[in-house]
Amino acid sequence: MGSQPEFALALVLSAAFLHAVWNAMMKHSADRFIAMAMLNFGHGLPALVLVYLFLPPASESWPFLIGSTFVHFFYYIFLLLSYRFGDLSQVYPIARGIAPVCVAMGAWLFAGEILPAQAWWGIMLVTSGIGVLFFSRNKGHANGVAIMAALATGLMIAAYSVLDGMGVRTSQSAVGYIAWLFLLEWPFSFGLLYYRRKLLTSIPVNVYLTGFVGGLISAIAYGLAIYAKSIAPLGAVSAVRESSVIIAAMIGVIWFGERPWKLRVLAAIIVATGVIVLARA
Repeated sequence: MGSQPEFALALVLSAAFLHAVWNAMMKHSADRFIAMAMLNFGHGLPALVLVYLFLPPASESWPFLIGSTFVHFFYYIFLLLSYRFGDLSQVYPIARGIAPVCVAMGAWLFAGEILPAQAWWGIMLVTSGIGVLFFSRNKGHANGVAIMAALATGLMIAAYSVLDGMGVRTSQSAVGYIAWLFLLEWPFSFGLLYYRRKLLTSIPVNVYLTGFVGGLISAIAYGLAIYAKSIAPLGAVSAVRESSVIIAAMIGVIWFGERPWKLRVLAAIIVATGVIVLARA
């Protein structure tokens, strides 16, 4: 993976593992609304420190920053919806797999970028893997709402990925951009807490703790991935990071006992392989 290959690989694999872990924590939480609110608080505290230590992003990047914040609100809503109706081993690979496909297809349709044959093979693999996940539905554990919510989550991931990519490039302060993004997401936390206001005192403490720790884990995972991109090729980092699809599927079938496990693990491997092929193309 370019310079310092072993270190960069360790960073990206750690980021992939942590990303899958915090999603598993959200899925397993007794109240995902409260946990998601606390996750945003977990983002916000490190952001306060970073805002103090680093320069704010340049004015040119603020339209992208505000747009990304808006898209993130919908990302969290669709993520909550997908985990309400679907299994981790099913919806996570769909959401994470469809995002790079949307970015590639968007670049082809709207930016006139020519996709090489290898990229189309990657798109076909991802689509096939998602098809397997769709047909591996278990009555009572997943339904069409979960699939559609996972697809919508993937679209939001693609949208904020493009916005953040463009925003960071014009920010003149990548860390400052990330810090302000986390801070601007805080109002969503208060909205979720207000929505659950009648239950706040009856929710177990471990729900609050799970969400907050999940937020810290999510922030660390994002930071590791960003730093890895500064010392290794972007395509390689993006490809290895998608190993989180397989990790999440394994957590789902082993930790949560989600079934049918063979089809889900196979589909996750197909999706991850497709994303890697697409990234390398």
